[in-house]
Amino acid sequence: MTETALAEPAAQTHTGPRRDISVGDTVFTLLGTAHVSAESANEVRELIDSGEFDAVAIELCDARHSNLANPDALAEQDLFEIFRQGKAGMVAANLALGAFQQRIAEQSGIEPGAEMRAALEASQRHELPLLLIDRDVGITLKRIYQNVPWWQRTTLISGLLGSVLSRQEVSAEDVEKLKQGDVLESTFSEFASESETLYTPLISERDRYMVMRLAQQCPPGKFTRVLVVIGAGHLKGMAEHLEGPASTEPEKEIAELEAIRPRSGIWKWIPWLITALVLTGFAIGFSRNTDLGWQLVGEWFVINGVLAGIGTLIALAHPITIIATVFAAPLTSLNPTIGAGFVAAGVELAMRKPKVRDFSTLRHDVTSLKGWWRNRVSRTLLVFIGATIGSAAGTWIAGLKIAGSLLG
Repeated sequence: MTETALAEPAAQTHTGPRRDISVGDTVFTLLGTAHVSAESANEVRELIDSGEFDAVAIELCDARHSNLANPDALAEQDLFEIFRQGKAGMVAANLALGAFQQRIAEQSGIEPGAEMRAALEASQRHELPLLLIDRDVGITLKRIYQNVPWWQRTTLISGLLGSVLSRQEVSAEDVEKLKQGDVLESTFSEFASESETLYTPLISERDRYMVMRLAQQCPPGKFTRVLVVIGAGHLKGMAEHLEGPASTEPEKEIAELEAIRPRSGIWKWIPWLITALVLTGFAIGFSRNTDLGWQLVGEWFVINGVLAGIGTLIALAHPITIIATVFAAPLTSLNPTIGAGFVAAGVELAMRKPKVRDFSTLRHDVTSLKGWWRNRVSRTLLVFIGATIGSAAGTWIAGLKIAGSLLG
């Protein structure tokens, strides 16, 4: 693999870093763009309009491409199905990241990712194949979470929430960070620079992944010249991979880079073990004394129900949702197949059905802390999270209280 210097039309003025790398009969033009830059968007349009390329590859996954092409995609999803599949946390995280991006757009007047939209529109206009080469953002978040030691996860999550929910204006420094990487990279950049465990899944793995996707989608003879639109921070790593030995099994490497380590089997059994211990505690209590047995049952229902109810109250849930959660949480905590958060979110959706306006203003509403509670969609996510956390806390606290009563 050798790097080739190709002549550019005199009328074009390129400001972003650019590398032309020949792999077999295909020349990949890596264009390092700034994610908050009108110049980068114009440069992308100019290059595609030049007619030099017969395909365009962009640093997007299917989900982010869908959001870019159809900003109202969330409104078309079944919220109840999202909760049933346990995707509420991921949706909330994506909304939080989107909030940070929206604040950048409102303050700078430039929509982050404008160069990706320009590539999308220009490729459609010229009827060029559009190749999506980035890894799914959900997989990247999960691999980040798994790669970071458990004692650093709280700091990481709090840093993420602090950066995307802060009421302060986005600093010029943050805008500069977005010129080197996307919103995900800029959010975690402070941590990534100091942590190899974070840098690997966030940056280096994606460099390799995107090159493998190029190898997969651009087999020999399919394309002559491919424009690859990526954040400037990925250019060096991708160039090194393209210039290195070619992979003979890109599908295998892609599968490895998409793999999520399964949770240890012991974690699957812990909820059932807790249920067995609690029920055993009730049985022991009743065997000793009927009053003691009812005391333990009462403590379980009060502690678990009240804490789950407080979680939904903080989320400003409908009064009926709060009442339903208080009664449901002690029972769902004894049934690992259904969670208090699922019940709470279902009741909230029934009581306060999100309207079209809630979906249309969602991206703007979540840019402020108050907006998360004002919008019915985001508030339902908060209800789910609040009930889940409250019930989990109630399970451990009530469980320890029961153990103390029996052992005391």
